[in-house]
This record gives sequence, structure tokens and C-alpha cells, in this order.
Amino acid sequence: MGELVNFAARAFALVSTVVFLLTILAQVPASAASERFAQCPDAGTHHSLRGTQCADIEVPLDHSAPDDGTIRLFVRKFPAQAPRKGQFWLVAGGPGESGASFYPFIETLRDAAPGFDLIVPDHRGTGFSTRLCPVEESAESEGGSALAGKEWATCFAALNAKADRTKAFNITNAARDLDMLMSRFGSDGRTYLYGVSYGTQLVLRMLTLADDVAIDGVILDSLVPLGTNDQLDLSHRSEVTDRIGRTVLRECDAKPECSRYFVQGAEQALRQTLARDDIKTLAGPGLKYRLAAMLDFPETRAMIPMVIAGLQAGDTAWLNYATKTLTGIASGLGDYPQSGSSIPLVSLISRSENNARPALTKQIVEQEARDYLFASPLPSLLLSAGFPTYQRDASFGRSPDRLPRTLVLHGTLDPKTPFGGAQEHVAALESAGEIMLVPVGGAPHFILMTAPDEFIRSVRSFLTEVRAPTEASES
Repeated sequence: MGELVNFAARAFALVSTVVFLLTILAQVPASAASERFAQCPDAGTHHSLRGTQCADIEVPLDHSAPDDGTIRLFVRKFPAQAPRKGQFWLVAGGPGESGASFYPFIETLRDAAPGFDLIVPDHRGTGFSTRLCPVEESAESEGGSALAGKEWATCFAALNAKADRTKAFNITNAARDLDMLMSRFGSDGRTYLYGVSYGTQLVLRMLTLADDVAIDGVILDSLVPLGTNDQLDLSHRSEVTDRIGRTVLRECDAKPECSRYFVQGAEQALRQTLARDDIKTLAGPGLKYRLAAMLDFPETRAMIPMVIAGLQAGDTAWLNYATKTLTGIASGLGDYPQSGSSIPLVSLISRSENNARPALTKQIVEQEARDYLFASPLPSLLLSAGFPTYQRDASFGRSPDRLPRTLVLHGTLDPKTPFGGAQEHVAALESAGEIMLVPVGGAPHFILMTAPDEFIRSVRSFLTEVRAPTEASES
């Protein structure tokens, strides 16, 4: 199973681990930054970072116990290139992804929000912010920001030895961090807050907890399901992914140019293919996981019928091409030292807050996966990781009492955060303020990345509708 998880992690865009061997000179050490924005030491290492300004601030390890130590938070600003209008804050997904997940899309973001400073923090536990395992997840370590070899054992031992510190890397403290950062670095002009995937959960947690956050609007990309929906949590991710995969196959059946390859239909063809012993040898392990990874991007999703048809004939050419395409996409997304996802943070938050089945076992995961044509590795990551989880606090399952004007962008073929879950969540938020759901037809997860033209059009329209500034505590 570990090999399958490793493959899928390399392929996934956001909840994925992208490990690259990069020069240490590009790292921004904490000592090089300051609590005010100044030119970033790594601004000349990548074209997308030119002109960026960085800051590094100290915040409580646990906001409910501010005397129990501190951590550092890294934040990068991409100054506006047009006459300045305000700030556009970007909250990454994951959990485990740093703000670097936005760096490849800076030009799209500038097109969508011209005149706004783009402010990109690294969550606690990610990027250049304080890590759960500062030694093992440092850029100078054996695996760089990812864990490698013996680092797994020493990292997990440290997480157990300092259990209270480990448990402080929770969503509520991360939400308090975001509130503090926006208060510290807020400025004149309008302020908008954008979150994607897990970032939508974090943004809504902040709005639930914060007292007076002056925000003109919120944009939620690929909105997570309600925390109280125990059928759409991460333990059911394979079911969600399989449903989307079968939808793609049924779309193939409806097109003569595609269905002609499958006499009994694409679903039956894939089922028979997965059952063949020679395919298990020919394609290698984890074919269901590899097919699921192809659902994440329109270009690879379109290859799935050809992959199946090729395998039926004993030919792996399309499978190899799709795999190469996924690897190329992942490479383009991770060309920064802090790009690697923090697996310890993914495990901690996912097991603590987003798992409705804490009694889940390896046997249950494997049994359920046998019934799917497409499967996700995430349920396996919810199994005991060998270090503690934390208890959900009173904010779990709550929604903000007051919501700034909000835009939700969601793909109708999202294999990660299902569209139906977004519809249910939007309905639950309607009583808190003005909220609009924009379905992006046929799009998968992360609209900024997978449907940039629609992202630009929708966000520009949203920002153009200038309203009087609102506060999260007002209607």
C-alpha cells in the first residue's frame, strides 16, 4: 500500500507530496526575514518570485495558552503591478500544502485580481513556517522538506515525546494565525480572502472564531463538505472518487467515437481489465489509484478511455503516456524548496478532524477498495500513524454567524470535494450572508488550476461589484 500511496501522492496537485532536489540557496531562513515586509532573499531564484517581499512573525504555539511558547509564520507578498486597490489573501489547501502551491499560478491570479497585492502565508507546519518536525522537514535534511529514510522514525518519536506541541498544530490555531496575520499586515484599500479545498475549511473556521475581521469578500474554491456530513469525510474519499470515475466512463458510453472501443460499456471493460492477472503484471500495482489520479486534470482524464482500451489489448502505451503527463504536471507545480507537502501535518489534521470513522482499519479500507474501479489513497492515511491526534474543539461543525459577501467556485466533476457536498454546504451558509455558488461544468478540483479562464472571469466579476466594506460580525 505504501508504494501506491507514494505514486498517487506524486500525481496529486494539492493533497499530494511533490519531492524535488533543489538548491538550498533558494531557502529563506527565518533569520533572514523580519516582522515587516522586505525584499525576499530568494526573489532572484525563480521568475515567479521577482519583486516579492517576505516577512516572518512570531505567534503563540497555542493561542489558548499564549505563554506556552511560540512558533514562526512565513508570509510572502506579490506587490500589485497596477494602481493598487488592496489585498488579496491566498490560503492554501492540503492540509500540508504551503503557500508555494499558488506560485505557479501568480499570473492567473494577477489577471483575476489586477491591482491587488497577493498575500500568501505558509500555514503553521508547512513551507518556511515552523514545522512539526523542524529538523527532519528542513531543506538541509536528507529528504529536504519531505521525510526520507530514518527521518520517519525520529520525526514520529519527537511528535510523541512532545505531544502537547504536536496537538497545537490544529485547525483552530491555524485559523487564529490567519486572523493575526491579516490584522498585522492589513492595509488601506479593499481586502479579499481566498481559500482552496482544505483552505476553505480553514477560512470558514477563522470567520467562525474571529470577532471583527474587516473583509470585503470571500472566495471559496472547491468547498469542502460540512464537517457534520459523515458520508463525505476523508474516510469515504474512494467512494467519491469512484463515483466521478464512473461518470467519466458513462460520458464515454454516450459518445460513438469513444464507446466503439467498449462493446459492453466502459465500466464493464474496466471491471474486466482490473480482474485480469496479466494486467496486474503488465500495468504494475495500484492501477485503481493511478486511474483515480488521472481524474484530477482535464487532460489526463480525457486519456482514461484510451488507457482502458490499450490495456484490453495488452498495450500500456496510453497508460505510460498518462503517467508521464501526470509526472510533468506535478514537476511544474513543485519547483520551490517549500513545495513538498507535510505528511505529518496531513495525518494529524486529517485523522483528528476529517475522519468520521476513527475505528477504520486496513482490512476495511482494502475491502472497500475491492468494490471500486477508481480508488483514493487517502483512507489509508487515516489509519494510526504512530503519533497522537487531538480532540475536536467546540468550533468543529459550526458555521460563521455572519459571512462577508462570498463566491463559491466548484467543479461539477470534482473527485475530491464532491459537488453535492458543496451545494449542501452553501445552503447551510445562506442564512449567514450573501453567498453565490458558480458550478464549473466538467471541471475537477482546484478551479484556479484546472479552469483558469472561468476562474479569471468569475473572480474579476466578483471584485468589480464594489460594495461597502463589511465585517464578519455584521450582517
